Amino acid sequence: MDSVVLATFFIKGSWLGESLWPTLYGSLTRRGLSTEGVPDIAASEGFVVGEITKKSILVSCPHENVSTKFLAPFTTFSRIHQKSVTCLDISSGGGLGVSTSTDGTMKIWQAANGEIRRLLEGHVYDVNCCRFFPSGLVVLSGGMDAQLKIWSVEDASCAVTFQGHKGGILDTAIVDRGRNVLSCSRDGTARLWDCGKSACLGVLADCGSPVNGIAVGTADNSVNLGAPEKTPSEREIGTEGKILLLAREDKKLQGVGLQSRQPVFLFVGSDAFNCCTFLSSTYFLAGTQDGNIYQLDVRNTNAPIQVIQRSGAPVLSLLPYRDGFVASQGNWGAVSWQCRSCNEPEQCQALVASWEKQIYTCCRDGVVRRYQLSDL
Repeated sequence: MDSVVLATFFIKGSWLGESLWPTLYGSLTRRGLSTEGVPDIAASEGFVVGEITKKSILVSCPHENVSTKFLAPFTTFSRIHQKSVTCLDISSGGGLGVSTSTDGTMKIWQAANGEIRRLLEGHVYDVNCCRFFPSGLVVLSGGMDAQLKIWSVEDASCAVTFQGHKGGILDTAIVDRGRNVLSCSRDGTARLWDCGKSACLGVLADCGSPVNGIAVGTADNSVNLGAPEKTPSEREIGTEGKILLLAREDKKLQGVGLQSRQPVFLFVGSDAFNCCTFLSSTYFLAGTQDGNIYQLDVRNTNAPIQVIQRSGAPVLSLLPYRDGFVASQGNWGAVSWQCRSCNEPEQCQALVASWEKQIYTCCRDGVVRRYQLSDL
């Protein structure tokens, strides 16, 4: 059998304090099969192929003392969408998924087998983002039509439509159990909405530049979130003590007191920020268009604790997972799990959602993949 190049890959690139490890590139080549049916795989110079199973390949670089485990998907769903999948989420119970695509559809499907349960129709143009409410019975979505919509999982009806943004909605967040929701837009604003009255409770920030991603979390008690200039509406539920992160196109990462509407910090990165997430009440992450992931301490955002470099490809999404996080990037579909304690990545497949020990990814090839991380 002729040799076949299976993949090109990178192992690691990170910057901790004053120590710099450049990204390491290599390739894997399949040379044939053993008598037991196990692939015979060789790595390029400087790399060593370790344990090979039906679902994983361990590759190491002895000189740099680093290793990566590449995982195959446990299950793939190729019939949910016909074109690139742009966003997905998994319900709190793990039973349902929701996803959007450039084929113009938003669908709810069985997480176990990919069977389509509902088609959510009502947005004009592309739907950019979708997520389940904590109950798992309701979906929040935002689209290029500048509309934010709430949908019933049971009958696919649109219960609420919010209007007020002047540009496409790029990301959303849910406050506590969902009495209030948040959105950000190409128009440069982030807004707080009351689901019960279908009304905007306020513009939280007007950045003058598109806001690509947002995240809301409870701030450490030592952080001064500021005081609101006027008494908050009685319709605001669960905003006290919360901080809102804004990942901005103008290379800035901003923190705003959710109830106070007051700026908390402004951090300037290396390129446009695409996404952000909280690891805890103290630490958070943000990813940039040029491939950096910044870890910062909300108590002191003057300098990052760590900058992880990811081969220069845009960081598209970040997700807390176990003792670390999952990061996806927009190159050849790589998603990696990073452990904060040991700083070692584990490669699996490009936007991500999780449920228990399962990671779901979506990609430009239109396929939704499920990975089982129980062995990591």
